[in-house]
This record gives sequence, C-alpha cells and structure tokens, in this order.
Amino acid sequence: QVQLVESGGGLVQAGGSLRPSCAASGRPFSRQAMAWFRRAPGKEREIVAVITWSAGDTYYADSVKGRFTITRDNAKNTVYLEMNSLKPEDTAVYHCAAARPKPVTTYYYTRYYDYWGQGTQVTVSS
Repeated sequence: QVQLVESGGGLVQAGGSLRPSCAASGRPFSRQAMAWFRRAPGKEREIVAVITWSAGDTYYADSVKGRFTITRDNAKNTVYLEMNSLKPEDTAVYHCAAARPKPVTTYYYTRYYDYWGQGTQVTVSS
C-alpha cells in the first residue's frame, strides 16, 4: 500500500512563507508525476503545481506562478512546495498526489492521479 503524508502547513501572515512537504512510503511504485492540489472552503479542488518525476519538469497554476516552487527529492521520495508572498486567498487544505505512468499525461486533472494524501491546512491571515 502506498501512503502520502503531508506536513509543514500552518498559520502565517500575508506576505509570509511556508514549505509543506509530502513523503511517500509503503510499497515502492513507479511514478510519472507528483502534484499539489488545494481546496478552499466552499470551492472545488484545484491544481497548484506539478512536477514530473524523471525530468523534473514543472507546471503551475496561473494564480501561484512566480510565488510557489515545487521541487522533489528522489532519494527521499519527497516533494516540496515552497510558498512565498502568501495571500489570504491561498488559504486552503493542500493535498499532494502521485500518478503512476500513463500514456496520456493530463497533469491538471484529479483523475490522472492514483494516490492522495490527507492534506495539510494552510491559513494566511490578512
């Protein structure tokens, strides 16, 4: 069984920074990409950032470009989300997700991902 465990969320003032992480454990598995999604109260889950596992290519939602950076540590099976210049609208539960290899790479869609973490709360106060 594969487990994804997020940590590193918290409460921060607007303009501050956080760096949540997501560690994969359990049964080894091949992954094509990992991502961070978020769900704000009353809203749908939305993509934040994606990183391909082999090449390290990255993709970002327009709302976080230039502020957030996704990175990975292959040896530690961990993905990070460096969040800077945080805004109150970034408040959400942040989930990481992992996708096994697939012929079609629909990175921005939740259905592409096979494993999900429970989430870590990020709250940005104004």
